Amino acid sequence: MAGNSFGTLFRLSTFGESHGEAIGGILEGCPPGIELDLEAIQLEMDRRKPGQSAIVTQRKESDQVRFLSGIFEGKTTGTPIGFMIANSNQKSGDYDHIKDSYRPSHADYVYDQKYGFRDYRGGGRSSARETACRVVGGAIAKQFLKELKINAFVSQVGSITLNKEYQELDLGKTDSNPVRCPDPMVAAAMEEHIREVRKEGDTIGGVITCVIRNVPVGLGEPVFDKLHAQLGKAMLSINAVKGFEYGSGFEGVRMKGSEHNDAFNPDGTTKTNHSGGVQGGISNGMDIYFRVAFKPVATLIQAYETIDKEGNTVQAKGKGRHDPCVVPRAVPIVEAMAALVLADFVLLNRSLKA
Repeated sequence: MAGNSFGTLFRLSTFGESHGEAIGGILEGCPPGIELDLEAIQLEMDRRKPGQSAIVTQRKESDQVRFLSGIFEGKTTGTPIGFMIANSNQKSGDYDHIKDSYRPSHADYVYDQKYGFRDYRGGGRSSARETACRVVGGAIAKQFLKELKINAFVSQVGSITLNKEYQELDLGKTDSNPVRCPDPMVAAAMEEHIREVRKEGDTIGGVITCVIRNVPVGLGEPVFDKLHAQLGKAMLSINAVKGFEYGSGFEGVRMKGSEHNDAFNPDGTTKTNHSGGVQGGISNGMDIYFRVAFKPVATLIQAYETIDKEGNTVQAKGKGRHDPCVVPRAVPIVEAMAALVLADFVLLNRSLKA
């Protein structure tokens, strides 16, 4: 299986399945001498882990990271950083009913067709549990990029939308509620909606907005390695993501060019930021901001019709512990993938100047 690595110079490779012994990864390219706050890394893991509130999956995993290499006396050595996260709360029997059938909108069917074999326990390699490894790599990237501020938050659940610009929000309140929406009143409405959907055995989607501040001018390469293109690839690689837009996004089509152009100030900053901090594929020093759309979780705790391996129509029903809405736990994943992209481009800039 290809496609298990992300990045060029700051490169993360992950391994493991949802119901295997463990998941883990190897992070290459991290410069030596970076003093790592291991508690901060674990805090990022705690933001993503299952069972943290009543509106997420109740699988209980401590997600304690065990570092195997690349760190000595609290600092990075410049060698590959190996790490492992044990799986300790699998209930593989919850998936026996799909051993010979395919869940709609899951990777079950395509895995079977592509590889001729699949690990049906929780989706195996296609499970979102793999994203825990990304959070570890992203947490290290954040500490390498200590001058940058990367903040993601839930801005929509179903039809409930946070109708405020990020500049109006106190992003320090993002983790003050289970939904991870920085507006308490909107967060309460979102949480209630998720609870209602969960009672129905159904799921709901949402949107995460991410803001990156203090980005230097010059990150990104023109043509195929544009900064926004790599951010888009990073976000679209996350399980359940269906859309990515940066800056004015699709709403920009409603504007005329005279309205959309970002006029310059004498110091090179711009009066507006419809470009989302990226021009010509290269960061311009303004805030980078983008939105990521997540579909409703495909596993429903209700009866549904599907097909088995022989193409026969069968009746099935979801079992086990699943998120009714993935966006609250996906906030640290979005931040992690953004950090990995930026760390890669920072190192690339260093190599060009060397």
